[in-house]
Amino acid sequence: MGEVVLSHCMTFDWNFLLTVAQDEVRAVTASLPVELEPVARQVPVTYDPRHNGDLHPLNLEDTLGLFVGKSYLNTEDAAETMPAQIILFLVNIWAFAEEDETAYRREVRTTFLHELGHFLGLEEIDLEERGLV
Repeated sequence: MGEVVLSHCMTFDWNFLLTVAQDEVRAVTASLPVELEPVARQVPVTYDPRHNGDLHPLNLEDTLGLFVGKSYLNTEDAAETMPAQIILFLVNIWAFAEEDETAYRREVRTTFLHELGHFLGLEEIDLEERGLV
């Protein structure tokens, strides 16, 4: 994808954003408690520039990440047909971090942990109590 300039003067290099995000997700996963690491490795993580509206009915164009599918502990929701997946929206995270690499790394970590929390069955209040909002 290379370097892209968006209409509101934000510049990003997709390969840089992707590489940094993948490195951060690997580091976070490796640093999890021994009982959580194998569980975290079960949920795929994908990386998109922005939310495109296909995965969630709400307007989430500025969202940083999204968990879709059935949570790890939810074995009863037969209506959920989408496989579990964490999606990180890297251009949104880069904009939120105000194009600062250190802030970007920190926000990738926080967003990944937030969405991983949803995979593990935590609700927003649980994540807020853990500082993952």
